[in-house]
Amino acid sequence: MRRLFKKKNIEECLHCKTTGQKLKRSLGPFHLIIMGIGAIIGAGIFIVTGIASAASGPALIISFIIAALACSLTALCYAEMASMITVTGGIYTYTQVTIGEIGAWIIGWTGILQYIIAGATVAIGWSSYMVGFLASIGLVLPVFLTSSPLTGTGIINLPAFLIIIALSAILIKGTQESARLNALFVFIKMAVILLFVVVGYHFINPANYHPFAPHGITGILQGAAMVFFAYMGFDTIASAAEETKNPQKALPIGIIGSLAICSLIYIIVAGVMNGMVNFNMFAHSEAPVMLALQSVGANWATTIITIGAIAGLTTVILVNLFVVPRLIFAMSRDKLLPEKLTKVHSKYNSPVISIMLVGAISALVAAFLPLGAIFELVNIAALSAFVFLAISVIYLRKSHPHIPRKFKCPLVPIVPVASIIACVALITQLNILTIKIFALWLVLGLIFYFAYRKYKNSRKEEDIEIEIGEMDDSIILGNPLPEKESGK
Repeated sequence: MRRLFKKKNIEECLHCKTTGQKLKRSLGPFHLIIMGIGAIIGAGIFIVTGIASAASGPALIISFIIAALACSLTALCYAEMASMITVTGGIYTYTQVTIGEIGAWIIGWTGILQYIIAGATVAIGWSSYMVGFLASIGLVLPVFLTSSPLTGTGIINLPAFLIIIALSAILIKGTQESARLNALFVFIKMAVILLFVVVGYHFINPANYHPFAPHGITGILQGAAMVFFAYMGFDTIASAAEETKNPQKALPIGIIGSLAICSLIYIIVAGVMNGMVNFNMFAHSEAPVMLALQSVGANWATTIITIGAIAGLTTVILVNLFVVPRLIFAMSRDKLLPEKLTKVHSKYNSPVISIMLVGAISALVAAFLPLGAIFELVNIAALSAFVFLAISVIYLRKSHPHIPRKFKCPLVPIVPVASIIACVALITQLNILTIKIFALWLVLGLIFYFAYRKYKNSRKEEDIEIEIGEMDDSIILGNPLPEKESGK
């Protein structure tokens, strides 16, 4: 039982004294901000805005603001922890230090769900935009190759499957290569979003803003719970801690900077889009930006915007696929998962086995499950993890007040407590089925955890019995015991 709450030595994390494989430090503040924008901007604008508009109506702007405030509280907590603990793993590692092994396992397990589902969700949206783009140039793909079998119209979402496999191959090539590709796509999508705002502004019809909040405060809060997904990404920056130069300074800049930029962009785009089209039209659309342009007859801009959407969603998929292998890498290094998953490629210096495993699972989820059935799971997993994050900030302020902090979260414990309240409030607004599926995932995780611990303990006992047997044989034969290697 004591093992369940055994905490990781904080000195190892403070000075990055990890054992075994390590990752190469190659990222600076600019890379981290670009990474954050790459992860955040994309799904929120090009996918989730349509689904959330059905709940909140034109008041989607308010929903984005509420979600941004909740994320800001979390970002301040994240920035403090990231400025102290600079090994890979994010909230998983923070929980390992503050709550112990069982808490860290829960966070790691939910994190795996969060980022795999996030990558798969965005890949499904990417597929919708890609199919639309190909159709615009005369290449029409059959429906059975572009949709989930659960929709009743398809066999496999092949484009979603292929994009995840392709990006996984790029990630194997290493951090710097994927960062360069991410930066290129971020530039493209930012230019395209600016074009959408400029074009869409001229098609705003004030009548579309009425009624502003058709479902009242309940609809606004439900919309906020949905668009919380749109802000997922600033937390991925912490996963690159072990690959960041001067992480104590660079990580807070990356986290807070990317969140601030993206919040402003979301609010502007949501205002323009809901002014162009009545919110009811977005209810079942996986490509709301394209729908808005087509609805006002701006067909000339549709192809350009679609290319930007494809670029934008590509970066989101890329960053999510980047994060999960680092999380698995950290858990494996702590012996909570098989140690083979810590294998780093000799040439590219990337966690190759973890990347391949995550890519295969994400590709299968994207290929065979529909968007509406999975995207809220990302929100509940992230919100749950953020509760643990806020607890970690409060705990370390009391237990280790003298640890140097390059960035300090203001008004502790008020801000962390406010973050916990905001996260729990948003969880209550999610679909009850989502909460039940998440609870089932947690139960499966705990079963796996105890089964794996039992397996490891049995292997240790076997090793001890073998050593005793070798000692007995040596004594009977009168042979000296072999000296163990010193490891030098």
